[in-house]
Amino acid sequence: MYNFNAEKVKNECVQWIRDFFEENGKGCNAVLGISGGKDSSIVAALCVEALGKDRVIGVLMPNGEQADIDMAKLLVDTLGIKHYIVNIKDAVQGVINSVPFKLSEQSMINLPPRIRMSTLYAVSQSNNGRVANTCNLSEDWVGYSTRYGDSVGDFSPCSNLTVREMKEIGRLCGLPDVLIDKVPSDGLCGKTDEDNLGFTYAELDRYIREGVIDNPESKAKIDRLHKINLFKLQLMPSFKPEL
Repeated sequence: MYNFNAEKVKNECVQWIRDFFEENGKGCNAVLGISGGKDSSIVAALCVEALGKDRVIGVLMPNGEQADIDMAKLLVDTLGIKHYIVNIKDAVQGVINSVPFKLSEQSMINLPPRIRMSTLYAVSQSNNGRVANTCNLSEDWVGYSTRYGDSVGDFSPCSNLTVREMKEIGRLCGLPDVLIDKVPSDGLCGKTDEDNLGFTYAELDRYIREGVIDNPESKAKIDRLHKINLFKLQLMPSFKPEL
């Protein structure tokens, strides 16, 4: 049986964040996108514990109207961190209008996350910052992120923690349950992440940590997604000439 010591891992993660900034940006600020979901909420809370609230900057980036933006505002108010609201609608629409052909459905889905990441780096570079990646291991395992969108950053506190582990850490951070237990959704098609994936995070987390899964169809889906999305977690291949 797999046992997870949430308090030990949380404390080690907080120290890891401190060490990262000591070595890679002493005195810099942690900058991260705040969606109102559990991942950005938990990463923000860890950064506050590691650096203090005065060195954490949240960026809320609605694409026009965002139905759950109140959750993002609840998070920044709870932590007492400085934040900016940058609506990316005009930037997204500007690209769509300027491309001389109709973008594919997948391009339309991935464009906003990539513009959000460009926005985060603009805010970060103007505020002596380092961008926090907010992905978790469960999503990364099956490629549920946008390459060069939410999959990147300067440091990644939680990309080796599953959804279940993240939730346990979130409770230790004292975050409101509504932020930790909010059902993850892409906010685009009206479906939850689990609906889109075709299996539950509970199934996925157990498979990752224990190698056990009861549903063969879920196993096949997870194995397939893991294989075809591994490239997202690797450095860009580069040709090395023999000189």
